[in-house]
Amino acid sequence: MLQFLRESKKCDLVGLGGALATAVIQVVHVALYASIGEPRSLLVMLLLGAVFLLFALFVWRARLPALWVGAAAACVVLHMCSNIAGLLADLTYAAQGAVAVLCLFGGLALQIRERARPRLALVALVALLMAAAVGLSAWLGSVAAVNAAAGRAQRELWAVPDAYDDAACPEPGRVEELVYETKAYATDGRPLTKRALVYLPYGYTEEEEYDILYLLHGTGDGERYWLAENPQNKTMLDNLIYYGDISPLIVVTPTWYESDDYTWDASVCDPLTESFNEEFRSDLLPAVEGKYSTYAADLTAEGIAASRAHRAFAGLSRGAVTTYRSGLCGSLDYVGWFGAFSGCSTDAAYWAERAASAAFGDLPVYYLYNTSGTFDFTLRGHVRDFDALLAAEPRLVLDKNCSMDVFPMRYHSMGSWHLALYNFLQKIFR
Repeated sequence: MLQFLRESKKCDLVGLGGALATAVIQVVHVALYASIGEPRSLLVMLLLGAVFLLFALFVWRARLPALWVGAAAACVVLHMCSNIAGLLADLTYAAQGAVAVLCLFGGLALQIRERARPRLALVALVALLMAAAVGLSAWLGSVAAVNAAAGRAQRELWAVPDAYDDAACPEPGRVEELVYETKAYATDGRPLTKRALVYLPYGYTEEEEYDILYLLHGTGDGERYWLAENPQNKTMLDNLIYYGDISPLIVVTPTWYESDDYTWDASVCDPLTESFNEEFRSDLLPAVEGKYSTYAADLTAEGIAASRAHRAFAGLSRGAVTTYRSGLCGSLDYVGWFGAFSGCSTDAAYWAERAASAAFGDLPVYYLYNTSGTFDFTLRGHVRDFDALLAAEPRLVLDKNCSMDVFPMRYHSMGSWHLALYNFLQKIFR
């Protein structure tokens, strides 16, 4: 080893140092994901760590420090997907990116100075191309398997079948805007006029009763996010109903903001996740179900509670937190089905104080569906809180009336939430 170090050029030693640093960083990264206790995310991180390490070894042996630019770019993307400003999150991608940048510029400068010629460049290039081809083939193969699967809707992890996403439905539903009056329950109680979008299935008629889903957006968005700004969700919803995979239902997309004061400040947003319960019960639900035909026999508390088996509440990101706090823990007597996509922030103690209280303690949870992505910054906290809830609440039985899906290669974005909605729609009202 000492002889090897003496005979190596400095640019080679930079590459070796980069490979060793990569090994240490990836071991730490994999250990962090192992601590979550979620096997699918751990498998993805093991594979990703192996790719980073093999890449670093190839760059070192091929004496091609310029290739570190690819690792640096990948780390920027992965860090943006896996972290968010203001949260104490996993910083291993930032560390890996710093190593890549140092090896890139340091290795190139020393290589030019020493006039060192790269060796095994062809091997490095072929190996990288093969790795990329294998990864792409696995992804495309998984998507193809979804589209070729027997039957129609499949509760899978990789993609929504093309028949639901890419083809316009011959019998589309319609989306209306509903205006209703409410209050700023989290702050000064001032009167507010708010809007929600309402999806009505094809052939909607007042002569029939419909299940209903209240579907919330995340921080920084509004009532138009699910159905207007991301119209693929409506197309999918139309097709799931058209092909008979789900029964016709009404979907309401309100905003949990009190007005157009979008903010990332937790001190402003967090109180809204709890106070939305008051708006939901007192104003939004009566406005919606007083106009549209649902299973609620009347708008009394008794009439609404009697129809809870036909009412669902779900959301993404902070909307998922609102689902836990205002839905599960605030309106369990009104709602029986719940979906939390990329968010929870509700521990077992919070649950015990509210959802396990005397008022709600005997009410069944028909289904609690949770999702996140392997690169989602909410994954650790969501899995931790969900596991604690399972341990504390006998009404929840894993894979019977609750579950946690982790989507490979997905992060905190509509790509993950679109899959979550696809799966959730097939689990509710059964």
